[in-house]
Order: sequence, then structure tokens, then C-alpha cells
Amino acid sequence: MSGINRELTPHPRSSLFDKHLPGTPQVARLLRREGKAHIFKDRATMEFVVEAIRERGELTGLEDKDDDYDRYGLYFDEPIGYQLRADGSMMPLYYAEIKIVKGGNTYHVIPRTKPRRSE
Repeated sequence: MSGINRELTPHPRSSLFDKHLPGTPQVARLLRREGKAHIFKDRATMEFVVEAIRERGELTGLEDKDDDYDRYGLYFDEPIGYQLRADGSMMPLYYAEIKIVKGGNTYHVIPRTKPRRSE
């Protein structure tokens, strides 16, 4: 079955979303601490991705029973964002996932290189 068939509410901690949007202090912090950040092109792209995953996303991450999230992911034909590295280089990203807190309905969305279970 595809898509997410339940009501969802964005996680109240806006920093979970801001760390995936260009030009935010959260991205600058990730670059300093981790040397890279996964970023959507812009907020409109992030919102488009959320709707696409809600409609057509596939449940992933079933192998990890200790994970505190239900994960739904989707590949896109066009880049939805990029992995920005501290040296300024960028790699396009074609995959994203929504993480939903298990037992709840709050979520956040993450651009990624591939599904978490394959990393």
C-alpha cells in the first residue's frame, strides 16, 4: 500500500524543518559540526515533497524495531535538494522521507541520498 493514510501534524519543533532549508542558522551549525547538510531547494519544494510522500510514499525502515519512527519515503525524477558540504560542493538529492513519531501523528521531512535502511 502506498501513501500515508492518517492525519499528520508538523512537529512543533520548527528547527527540525529549518535544518533542511537553505540559509538557516541550523544549516550553518550542521556544516560546522558534521561537515555536511541535506537541504531542500526551498520551502515550497519541501511542502511539495510532503504532499507527494503523503500520497505515494512507501513505508520503509521495518527492519529496525528499535527505531522510534515510522518512515515513509519516495524517489523523485528531478532533484528536490542537495547535500551541501562544508567545502561548498553540492550533490543533488532525489529521495526524501517523512519520519512520524511512533504512536503519534507528528512528523518531519528529510531529504536524503537513499532510504535509511540501505545505509
